[in-house]
Amino acid sequence: MDITTMIVLVIALALFFDFTNGFHDTANAMATPIATGAITPRKAVALAAVLNLVGAFLSTEVAKTISGGLIREGADGVHITPEIIFAGLIGAVLWNMFTWLRGLPSSSSHALFGGLIGAAVVGIGLYSVNFGTVFSKVILPAVAAPLIAGASAWLCTRIAYAVTARRDSETGEKLKQGRGGFRVGQVFTSSLVALSHGTNDAQKTMGILTLVLIAGGLQKPGTGPQAWVIVACAAAIAIGTYAGGWRIIRTVGTGLTEVRPAQGFSSESSTAAAIMASSHLGFALSTTQVTSGAVIGSGLGRRGTSVKWGTAGRIALGWVLTLPAAAVVGAAAALLMGLGAPGVILVVVVGIAAIAWMFYLNNRQRVGHHNVVEVEEAGDAVNFPRKRKRRQKGEAR
Repeated sequence: MDITTMIVLVIALALFFDFTNGFHDTANAMATPIATGAITPRKAVALAAVLNLVGAFLSTEVAKTISGGLIREGADGVHITPEIIFAGLIGAVLWNMFTWLRGLPSSSSHALFGGLIGAAVVGIGLYSVNFGTVFSKVILPAVAAPLIAGASAWLCTRIAYAVTARRDSETGEKLKQGRGGFRVGQVFTSSLVALSHGTNDAQKTMGILTLVLIAGGLQKPGTGPQAWVIVACAAAIAIGTYAGGWRIIRTVGTGLTEVRPAQGFSSESSTAAAIMASSHLGFALSTTQVTSGAVIGSGLGRRGTSVKWGTAGRIALGWVLTLPAAAVVGAAAALLMGLGAPGVILVVVVGIAAIAWMFYLNNRQRVGHHNVVEVEEAGDAVNFPRKRKRRQKGEAR
């Protein structure tokens, strides 16, 4: 198959991956304000889409990490082919679609990295991957960012409850706590998360398109994304965000129904700060991991809460499995594409069939803004005892 056709296929699949990234990660920004009633579901996804679009134009550091750091390409490295990139994208897209169908808040970022690494190792060799970059700008942030966001959210939540606490000056008894104003603040903090998501996640697809253009000899190694690449990726992730990804929102958001506005405000502020700092440093961060860490941190910051460590452990296990699972699929695709044109056609046909089948299964049991129901996943990692809730109602009366 000629190189021009392969480049076109890679561009199409990369933009579709960007689309899935958009609806996969909408919940990271908007699940909490939806759960607390700060904003309606439709308005939330529309706002997130616009801000993802704007955020995609604010930085290209992450794109440079992927296009010029993850895989050793150029005169001093290996000559990565469009076939390898296509195989890596197949691994990322199929994992994204599978986890979306199951309503699991997995990392689109790690799915992409896993797919590329698996395809490069099988198609070229182990030496093709720059493991120093993988460790410093992928693995290390994956471990540190959720912890930092969680600690920040814990501190912000403690401060928020401390400064807004109200007691009777004579008896010292608790009065009705007027923290409803945090709902208004949540609109701004969730918007900041959506904006920061665009500065980080849209860049990954820009890096992929830049990489394939370099591989096809249409762009010099070491250069950043072209203008049309930035526009196309920004539009794709914005459209995907507007599609909603309601299954992921159902998993994250309705499990967060017990989260109070003050906690939502704190977790969103911490999430946005971590993502924007990572984008500035060129770290290809998983926004899903940061969001989950911040949610758990904000839960621990409010007295009377408990953390379901079993659920948190299952979430962490999903994070661990994402990269190797996508790598296995990417490696298998690269192996088939090594057979030449017949292998490429087979991978394309099987990939399209798998995606179509998962969309079909989704339509059989459709999830939308009208039927978001409770699912015990990320948000449910923070649990509020019922007895304390009833006691608080009694005190309010």
